[in-house]
Amino acid sequence: MFAEIAMNKLLCAIPLLILPILPNLWSIVHLYKHEFPSTNERAAWLVALIVLPIIGGLGYIFFAVRRTKKHNVISH
Repeated sequence: MFAEIAMNKLLCAIPLLILPILPNLWSIVHLYKHEFPSTNERAAWLVALIVLPIIGGLGYIFFAVRRTKKHNVISH
């Protein structure tokens, strides 16, 4: 399938294919670096990010980011 597509067109299409995944990847990283009011809410967002990648990522950005707190890091 990809062998039939010219290389320059394929190289132009790859960023467009990756672009919708970026909000989801950012959301997963943010999920692990921040705390939620409850572990059930955190688990629900993780399931949403896995099951509904694009919609879950955008939903996380619009609704969940405000509900998080930064992890407290204790250095010795």
